[in-house]
Amino acid sequence: MEKRKVIGYWIITAILSFCIFSGGLAQALQVKQVVQGFRPLGYPNYFISIIGVWKVLGVIAILVPKFRLLKEWAYAGIFFAMTGAVISHIASDDVSAKIMAPFFLAVFALLSWYLRPADRRVVPLSR
Repeated sequence: MEKRKVIGYWIITAILSFCIFSGGLAQALQVKQVVQGFRPLGYPNYFISIIGVWKVLGVIAILVPKFRLLKEWAYAGIFFAMTGAVISHIASDDVSAKIMAPFFLAVFALLSWYLRPADRRVVPLSR
């Protein structure tokens, strides 16, 4: 069972990391389509870059060994960014399929956090 949990962790974490890193990089680099996607939300362009840089750094923190407390903060930041994206779309009356990706990425962040191995936890869960 433990082996299946580790495999599940790495699959979910790989998908989460790829999506968050690539999206964050596109935001940090102000890719035209990404900037246009933020227009209905009313955020300034500099905010897009800030969020993008933090997403890239968050993925790096999650993937590198050690730095357990930093990983906790990275997971929290990704969860807050993704749920914030869902709420921003809803609040801006921009409800469409656009909210599905951040919703599922928030779920993946929770699953990755929950399934992470003991050597990636600040305090191991008691059994």
